[in-house]
Amino acid sequence: MKQIIRSDFSAIARWIDPNTSLLDLGCGDGEFLEYVQSIKPVQAYGVEISDTSVQACIQKGINVIQQDLEGGLALFKDRSFDTVVLSQTLQTIHETEAILGEIVRVGKQCVVSFPNFAHWSHRLSVLCGRMPVSKSLPFDWYNTPNVRVLTIADFEALASQIGLNILGRVVLHEGKEIKWGKNIFGSLAIYRVCASQ
Repeated sequence: MKQIIRSDFSAIARWIDPNTSLLDLGCGDGEFLEYVQSIKPVQAYGVEISDTSVQACIQKGINVIQQDLEGGLALFKDRSFDTVVLSQTLQTIHETEAILGEIVRVGKQCVVSFPNFAHWSHRLSVLCGRMPVSKSLPFDWYNTPNVRVLTIADFEALASQIGLNILGRVVLHEGKEIKWGKNIFGSLAIYRVCASQ
């Protein structure tokens, strides 16, 4: 049975050059790192807190460090990776500004993706009096790992406030790129950022 690849993987991988170093924060079972390594030569590492996910990475032969991202990235020197990826993890972080500051310190470029809470279906759910459950936000309010929700506009405002330079943006819905009305019609936002010089 062929494995289904998440739609954001190929969008993120486009921003990763061959023969570079890659750090995936909150890498889960290593699915993204396994995908990238299957399409281009990269020196890849993951950071994950879950015992089960770390074990899955090890079984796949993926270099992984078990660490809580909330504690920061002091283990890594400034600009020690060509690319740092924080894929669909930002909404689970308590110290959002701190982790964004750390990823642009450690990475020469960084890719951040998150579910867009402003998607029209989420707005409709809230209007009808319920918290949304969708492909991009698949948990009920009482069992979600998400500690906060954000929108495309929220992320861009925060990026400006904390001095992140946005190098690129792709907004998707069910794997298709959204060109117009991104904050309403996009369910997943992917940003390429770096520290402002």
